Amino acid sequence: MQKLGVQNGQLTQCSSKPNCVCSQAKDEAHFIEPILSKGTQKQTKDRLVAILNAEKRAKIKAADSDYIKVEFASKIFRFVDDVEFYFPDTGSTERLIQVRSASRVGYSDLGVNRKRIESIRQQLNSKS
Repeated sequence: MQKLGVQNGQLTQCSSKPNCVCSQAKDEAHFIEPILSKGTQKQTKDRLVAILNAEKRAKIKAADSDYIKVEFASKIFRFVDDVEFYFPDTGSTERLIQVRSASRVGYSDLGVNRKRIESIRQQLNSKS
């Protein structure tokens, strides 16, 4: 399993497999826009935690002031996807959330990780 977390302000880069998206990816195939949200870091994080807690088959595994790691299990086979949210301090009133969502096993995810992040983005922005 890849080492996850934030190192030097960066989330782990995606492998060459098409089962990962990351807002800090250097290639277009894996790149996804970071999430922007209004409010303080604490308000944004609290809203995000509430959204994640409402998700079926999601377990928050780590939650620090600037980082959240979640495991999502697929419905049938219980494959695990690792999802990370990093809140760097930008000094702005608009929160920038760097994101990464990747399948642990397999090659293709049929777009599941990208759809998940877009769904979370939509929910977070509808609550801000």
